[in-house]
Amino acid sequence: MASQKHNLSAVPTNIITGFLGVGKTTAILHLLKSKPESERWAVLVNEFGEIGVDGSLFQGQHAEVNGVFIREVPGGCMCCASGLPMQIALNQLLTRAKPNRLLIEPTGLGHPKEVLEVLSASHYHDVLHIQKCITLIDARKLHDTRYTEHNTFNQQIDIADVIVGNKQDLYQAGDQTLLNNYVADRKHPEMSVIFSRHGQIDPSILKGSSETAKAINLHHHHNHQSPRPSSNNTPLPEDGFLKIENSGEGYQSTGWRFSPDKIFDRQLLFCCLSGIRAERIKAVFITHEGVFAYNATADALTEFELDDCIESRIEIIARNGESINEIDLLQCVVK
Repeated sequence: MASQKHNLSAVPTNIITGFLGVGKTTAILHLLKSKPESERWAVLVNEFGEIGVDGSLFQGQHAEVNGVFIREVPGGCMCCASGLPMQIALNQLLTRAKPNRLLIEPTGLGHPKEVLEVLSASHYHDVLHIQKCITLIDARKLHDTRYTEHNTFNQQIDIADVIVGNKQDLYQAGDQTLLNNYVADRKHPEMSVIFSRHGQIDPSILKGSSETAKAINLHHHHNHQSPRPSSNNTPLPEDGFLKIENSGEGYQSTGWRFSPDKIFDRQLLFCCLSGIRAERIKAVFITHEGVFAYNATADALTEFELDDCIESRIEIIARNGESINEIDLLQCVVK
């Protein structure tokens, strides 16, 4: 296996996890800005939905020519089917990037223990050096039992070497103490929490071996699914768009891909996206004013410009039983 990766050895590897909308992608984008200029970093990103969007967000701001390499595993937890989708993507990424550091972002609804198990498999022992596992938490969610009773939410805490209380600027009085107490009860009374705003975490927290990876009792607790063909590279039909749905872990996703010759009106698009009520929205669109990324949580819909993207894509995630209001994105097409 090592020979297939050009004799890569002990690549520093970090899992950066956290529930939906906590700011994992924003945190990784911030970390990439602090990457030493001479180093090559690789990012393996997993998305719950069938339509991958995060890869376009990363690639729209960081190019391979600058030493940043991205690979996506869409369609649910990447460790399912005995880790095969993840292993294939990881092997291809390592071979292409030959990185000085590897960052892995599981979907917010994935199973970080099982991701860690795949990375700890014997054929990666000499290739990867698993360093700190970072878990981002929004302390405000601890007031909602839909989070505190969700197995994946708590598993993300269980695997953490470092816990980051993100979005601190939005906390109310008592939220910070609530998170400290929750972590102390679940992990260890002396485990401290780092607090951050907008995913701005110090890259120094990545360094150092993962004690959790050494000590944790890894076991599968969820039903694996058979690998499905990716919808990311499926040829688009003649009408120029494709809609794909997925569900699991109590959530549902709806995603669209649009042909790159469909140009969207930026103002109409923002208004349309603002009207969607969902747990999470990620999108990249080619508009008449340039390429823009959109990121929506319960807090706000944000927009920022990208250098480029292959095609327009959107992924909407909602809880089961909460209907995703139908939207006509095609009404925003100007060309």
